[in-house]
Amino acid sequence: MAASLIDRFDLSRAEIETALGDAMRGGDDGELFLEHHESESLVFDNGRLKSGNFGTQEGFGLRVVAGEAVGYAHSGDLSRGGLLRAIDAVAAVKTGRTGTYAEAPQRTNHKLYGEENPIPSPPFEDKVKLLQEIDAYLRAKDPSVRQVSVSLGSQWQTVEILRADGHLVKDVRPLVRINVSVVAGRGDRQETGSFGAGGRTGFGAFFVQDSWRDIADRALRQALVNLEAVPAPAGSFDVVLGAGWPGVMLHEAVGHGLEGDFNRKRQSAFAGLMGEQVAAKGVTVVDDGSIAERRGSLTVDDEGTPTGRTVLIEDGRLVGYMQDRQNARLMGMRPTGNGRRQSYAHSPMPRMTNTVMLGGDKAPEEIIASVKDGIYAVSFGGGQVDITSGKFVFGCTEAYRIRDGKVSEPLKGAMLIGNGPEAMRRISMIGNDMALDTGIGMCGKAGQGVPVGVGQPHLRMNQVTIGGTEA
Repeated sequence: MAASLIDRFDLSRAEIETALGDAMRGGDDGELFLEHHESESLVFDNGRLKSGNFGTQEGFGLRVVAGEAVGYAHSGDLSRGGLLRAIDAVAAVKTGRTGTYAEAPQRTNHKLYGEENPIPSPPFEDKVKLLQEIDAYLRAKDPSVRQVSVSLGSQWQTVEILRADGHLVKDVRPLVRINVSVVAGRGDRQETGSFGAGGRTGFGAFFVQDSWRDIADRALRQALVNLEAVPAPAGSFDVVLGAGWPGVMLHEAVGHGLEGDFNRKRQSAFAGLMGEQVAAKGVTVVDDGSIAERRGSLTVDDEGTPTGRTVLIEDGRLVGYMQDRQNARLMGMRPTGNGRRQSYAHSPMPRMTNTVMLGGDKAPEEIIASVKDGIYAVSFGGGQVDITSGKFVFGCTEAYRIRDGKVSEPLKGAMLIGNGPEAMRRISMIGNDMALDTGIGMCGKAGQGVPVGVGQPHLRMNQVTIGGTEA
């Protein structure tokens, strides 16, 4: 690969800048986004290597923005012809006036992660050996283990973003993830447990025995807990949410509703509520793309804007939205470094990075002890959210009954049902143990998937509707 992706074109840098300037004339904003992307995934299932995939792609996307209109063209052909065809394709959004470009993105020398490609190191043979070791370890540890599935995924992405003003930004982004799933059974009953970890690092930390054993042990523990689970009750209960990964409910039920495009179009339950109390006192929610080596972090977003810490809800009041450049300009706000895209084939839009609720002053034990009869939700699986109404449904993959302030029997089939803004008002206690998830989040929006992070402390929410399976 050339030292710079822009050198792959059979055009000089000056010629590319001239062509880009011509394409942007009459528009408000835009950029040339170039990407080189490599990925590898290995899946070990039922005692054998089930699949191994490696892929690479390279291309560019050209975007011109005029008001609310967007012209976008993309190609895997990094050549003069490919660029000229893209320029012709986006010409429809020209307004015929002199271009007034959006404020140039801030420059940054701050790097949040290294540039080493995690795919070739460690080598393929060592990765397969690790998968085999995890499988053998779990099968030897408990006789109830019936199936083990382990996966390793790694990505290496290089992006360059060239604006019409000649501002060029480059970012190299590694990403890894390890996931373990265990099926345990006794008699005719079997249950699943899973756990994973990852981030914008190499695989080194996960090849340490204590590290991968901890991941495997957590997956097995969840499967064994679920083997003892009884059907969840249905009704209205006080609910305690665990720290870390349960923040995925905050991400889905609240975070999407705080993205700029949904609010500009008034499609969000939070639209028009800036400055108003939208959550209980003490609730502060931030989106922070600048945490080193986290899965959702980016040195710069996919428009070239440095990421940062954006306060969304402060002490229960709505104070900010996550913005890309287009929606920020149309709403009279500043971009927050949340313009993200899945690849060069996609136009950017406002997306979350690492969305977390900050900690409070209560010990987790105090929160649990305050509940006489309730539900303790430790981990979530899938869920559904309606952005406009804020209504959500989330399934628990690990949950317990709370009786007289103590964690009691594990539950199977518990579903949390509610409305995002209303649920935020039902928070009555906030733990002092804010934790980020272990690096496994993936977020979908408008057909695009991007890696994200979530986090929160232990929380108590009063009288939440639980959909259960209890007869």
